[in-house]
Amino acid sequence: MASMDVPADRATLEDRRAGGGVLAAACVSALVVNANTSAVTILLPSISKDVDAPVAQLQWAVTGYSLVGAAVIVTSGALGDVLGRRKVFLGGLALFVASCALIALSTSAAGVVGGRMIQGASGATILACGMSLLSVASSGAAQIKAVTLWGAASAAGAALGPLIGGLLVESTGWQGLFWIDAAIAAACVPLTLRTVQESRDPQRSRSIDWAGTVLVALVLAPVVLALSEGNDWGWVSAATLGCFAVSIVSLVLFVRVERSAKAPLVDLQLLRNRVLVGSTLAILIVAGSINALMYVVSLYFQNPNGLGMNAFQAGLATLPAAAGMIAITPAITPLAVKIGGARAVGIGFVLATVGYAALAFVQGSWEYVAFIAPLVVLAVGLGIANGPASAGSTSAVPPDQVGAASGISNMARYVGAAVAVAAIAMINNAVAGNHQEAGESASDSLAAGVAAASLTMAIWCAVGVGLVVLMRRLRPAGTDAIHRAAAAAASVHTIPVEPTSAGAEAEEASDERRPRAVH
Repeated sequence: MASMDVPADRATLEDRRAGGGVLAAACVSALVVNANTSAVTILLPSISKDVDAPVAQLQWAVTGYSLVGAAVIVTSGALGDVLGRRKVFLGGLALFVASCALIALSTSAAGVVGGRMIQGASGATILACGMSLLSVASSGAAQIKAVTLWGAASAAGAALGPLIGGLLVESTGWQGLFWIDAAIAAACVPLTLRTVQESRDPQRSRSIDWAGTVLVALVLAPVVLALSEGNDWGWVSAATLGCFAVSIVSLVLFVRVERSAKAPLVDLQLLRNRVLVGSTLAILIVAGSINALMYVVSLYFQNPNGLGMNAFQAGLATLPAAAGMIAITPAITPLAVKIGGARAVGIGFVLATVGYAALAFVQGSWEYVAFIAPLVVLAVGLGIANGPASAGSTSAVPPDQVGAASGISNMARYVGAAVAVAAIAMINNAVAGNHQEAGESASDSLAAGVAAASLTMAIWCAVGVGLVVLMRRLRPAGTDAIHRAAAAAASVHTIPVEPTSAGAEAEEASDERRPRAVH
């Protein structure tokens, strides 16, 4: 992805500010994409009624989106560097508009799921190329301010999506969200054409790792399918075992392809970096658990045998978690600097474990108020864990590998969301079904499913505490602007931060401050 260095001696550089059009196009599109992504789980019960398909089948509208996004997020950035970032960004916008129209017009689950998978490709392209456009349109402090706004818009979209989606379901029907998103994205097209200049990276290899892109999908899709259908097929059935076999073979092929690719999707040499591996696993756990939680609680809140909320009330009910994650953001970097990045990640996962463990005791008699404190605690914990992990994933590598490390961590977000939602949905459905077959009430059965899902996520976060061992050398450099910019976007995207002498480069005894870059 493109870079624009910010020298340590800022006085020698006249800041170049991003034009209002570039800033508006990138920020508005990021807000819309992330709002659309987070709103969909709130819409699923309404979509289910309209298209006459079970929610379990429509789960693919969530997992399919993330699955395609995982395969495309790095490739789309590479395409922008080679073909032109504005051109690929416009292609992402056009694809997003088309996918919104397809979903809104759909009368079957296939149309909704297919549209959402297309949306996964378009959303990843918009996010990858949008930030690159901002980076090359500005420099110095102005660049950092622009990227901070982009991160804030992304986080705001993710937080407000469920509330907006719920409000639109009650006023316009679930289709309203997609029509409005299509209109806003379409308005970004002429704005981009008029105000954004084309840019490329002439130093980047023109080779695109298409084989790696396809193999990522072939690794993930069978796993998600097996997790989704394993209860019905049987866990030792030919179909289920065949899915896992395809994934394993695809993974082996992926490793072989990446070793020989001119411009690999994943630089396997980077996986020898323990801090990067630990940070990436932390990001995967955070993204997976928060997406899976929102899926489960959104459905439970709206189920007549659960809390019986309407879509707007359910969207409103998710705000404490979003507010907790946003509220803690300003304190994340100072905390990590004070106690160390690895310890901050560990403390974050401890809090998340406590929050999820509390939800493991949910009963059918619980009122909504009982959910508030656990949701806030786990969201704050995940926010604390995610911030240093996002910064550490790029500051732990040499400057020339920052872009590749950022690609790995952003791919991990999508992988975590796809696999975790499928796994948690399977556990939730299986446990609820087993309890109902045993003669328990529908209300208690649903609560048992949520409890089992929450316990699983508590275990994941407890495992996350152990990542401190891998990340113990992560030492954030300070609370300067680039780290605050990274923290603003950390809930949805990794902003590359080059290593400094106080970070991973300290291992090489380098005392010289290195320049930082935003990609």
